[in-house]
Amino acid sequence: MMRRPKRTDNGGPPLDDYEGPPWGKGDAYIFLAWQAAHAKAWKAPGRDVMLMRLDKAERLGLTYEEYTLELLERGRHLQEEDAERIAEIRRARRRRRVNLSD
Repeated sequence: MMRRPKRTDNGGPPLDDYEGPPWGKGDAYIFLAWQAAHAKAWKAPGRDVMLMRLDKAERLGLTYEEYTLELLERGRHLQEEDAERIAEIRRARRRRRVNLSD
């Protein structure tokens, strides 16, 4: 005889199968340090900074996220003279689109 589901049961599989810590089997300190660094790096900047980055990104033909990621990774603002790097970012964008549509 089948059990009657609980009133709050949606009939699907459990959402959280993993019962261990969020850092898995690795070092908790490293996990938490990276988590804090990620949150700090992607914290929303001030309005003026965001608008400046958006303006520069649009002039270079990049998205705000692409421009900001380049700034965070390389530590420098892209200029028109960085045409080779900008083209490389655009090619990577096309590859991501192709991979997402597969």
